[in-house]
Amino acid sequence: MDLFEHQAKELFAAYGVPVPAGKIAHTPQEAYAIAAEFAAGHTQPTNPDRPAGGTSRVVVKAQVKTGGRGKAGGVKLADSPEDAADKAGQILGMDIKGHTVHKVLVEEASAIAQEYYFSFLLDRANRTFLSICSVEGGMDIEEVAATNPDAVAKVPISALTGVDRAKAREIAAAGRLPDAAAEGAAELIERLWAVFADEDATLVEVNPMILTADGRVVALDGKVTLDANADFRQPEHLAFEDVAAADPLEARAKEKDLNYVKLDGTVGIIGNGAGLVMSTLDVVAYAGEAFVDARGNAQRPANFLDIGGGASAEVMANGLEIVLGDPDVKSVFVNVFGGITACDAVADGIVSAYRLLAERGEAIDRPLVVRLDGNNAERGRQILADAALPGVQQVDTMDDAARRAAELAAAGAAPRQGA
Repeated sequence: MDLFEHQAKELFAAYGVPVPAGKIAHTPQEAYAIAAEFAAGHTQPTNPDRPAGGTSRVVVKAQVKTGGRGKAGGVKLADSPEDAADKAGQILGMDIKGHTVHKVLVEEASAIAQEYYFSFLLDRANRTFLSICSVEGGMDIEEVAATNPDAVAKVPISALTGVDRAKAREIAAAGRLPDAAAEGAAELIERLWAVFADEDATLVEVNPMILTADGRVVALDGKVTLDANADFRQPEHLAFEDVAAADPLEARAKEKDLNYVKLDGTVGIIGNGAGLVMSTLDVVAYAGEAFVDARGNAQRPANFLDIGGGASAEVMANGLEIVLGDPDVKSVFVNVFGGITACDAVADGIVSAYRLLAERGEAIDRPLVVRLDGNNAERGRQILADAALPGVQQVDTMDDAARRAAELAAAGAAPRQGA
């Protein structure tokens, strides 16, 4: 899960990482009020060693989960509360790389003497953790690495020993940070490691990490990615979820513990095992090229849904409910290879789903193409044959089933208004 900048900074502050004081605004009026608080000196500084004081200059920053905000005009300096409201009005509603700005961070302006780059990340290729530090910050680290590779230090981090103050000093020195920033950066780096390790992050990035005119080292920006696999031991991370931006179907699937991702096609996909589902997506995409609907579009997968290796009839029913909740789905391809999940259990799940949805007044009105193979396949096929469910068609092979599902989707897709 990627965090917004303001969420990353809230997390940093909880670990004693110095960050500029700031608040979130959803409207220009809220931005005005926050800037007025800064001007009056009513907002307490994040750094406890720094005295409170009024400042009329603030920075208004778009809160979207993508980079390049500054280049897109999503970061603006304001000289007064009125100017902050005006700048917020310009930024709110912007589209930045496909992300709409719904909120801005209004924070105190910083007197920047120098800018640096720092990050901790998971180095999957080398199966370790990695720190990256550079004396050149404020731009994409890839750009720095391409133009001046000697300015980018990559220091591996042992999961057993982690980062203490001595290691943090080593990283800062490798990044060629100047003496004026060395100790402050080492303290910040050590605390950022605590964030990375304690919060089960896969990325903690500060770009830029700055040296201020009064000699402090501050995280001026923040980017954090949390490992969703650790959610079971990080229940407080639920507070960081962007519920408003979540796809409703994906949210419902998560509530049912289903591995579901919505795509933009017309063929619903249900399979058992991530590898099989990924293969199914490819096969359907290939088969769908031969079937063009009334809008002139080839048929594509509408979702990824893995019901897992030990899925029960209830899980199968939940999966069908989610997939059929997508109005773009014109047909469903259930592709199951029975292993831990026996094919008869899958067949029972399909029958149960029909019954459950009928009881809710949501009868299934789109065709299901089912391919069962492996453990108890014959028994599963017989269960479906005996049930004689309307719209269910059984196909023996994966390729033929994909073609049939694409064909049915093309036949069922009507032109959209205005298309």
